[in-house]
Amino acid sequence: MSCCIKKEWKIIIKTPYHIAIEGSIGVGKTSLANLLAKRIDAKVIFEEFEENPFLQEFYNDSERYAFQTQLFFLLSRYRQQLELQQLDLFSKTIISDYMFIKDRLFAALNLSDKEMFLYDSVAKILEKSITKPDLVIFLQSETDRLMDNIKLRGRSYEKNIDWTYIDNLNQVYNEYFFRYDLSPLLIINTNDIDFVNNKRDLEEIINFIRTPGKGVRYYNPLKSF
Repeated sequence: MSCCIKKEWKIIIKTPYHIAIEGSIGVGKTSLANLLAKRIDAKVIFEEFEENPFLQEFYNDSERYAFQTQLFFLLSRYRQQLELQQLDLFSKTIISDYMFIKDRLFAALNLSDKEMFLYDSVAKILEKSITKPDLVIFLQSETDRLMDNIKLRGRSYEKNIDWTYIDNLNQVYNEYFFRYDLSPLLIINTNDIDFVNNKRDLEEIINFIRTPGKGVRYYNPLKSF
């Protein structure tokens, strides 16, 4: 069954349809999810990271609080993903600003070997119930640009975030999506664009998303500011 989304986008997608936007901290996942959802009148699902009671402690002492932080995220994201699958029954399009696999990427970076073994035993059970997105949008950026974005948004618990940590996380994301083949994938280089404040940049991204294609597609726009 198909339906036409807003006239100005002129794109037809199946129902239900789940678009997941991923990328490192500070790359603009939530902003793009918001803008895209408004444009196509979609249901948007945001990661509930601020509900994690260990997050502030993690950024202050990552070694001590990594496991608690990661386990809370795993169970929270699992609950939310199950709720998302129920929404699939009633929504034309769903846009989320994360994928469930995100939790494993962070865990691999943050946990010790013993902690990862315990985390993995729980995660493998939960992952069996999670469905894959119909389309994944991976936002890429250089680490320095990510740090600028993080500083600009001014979240209190991120004020002490370390450049090396973000750089390592950035590498984890790039390596994962270099091998990703579970659903159609759009890779967008955001280094030289500002889709939040520059309407033309947003329009070009939307045009790229709506262009038919299979497998992995890359968008490397020219500098706009």
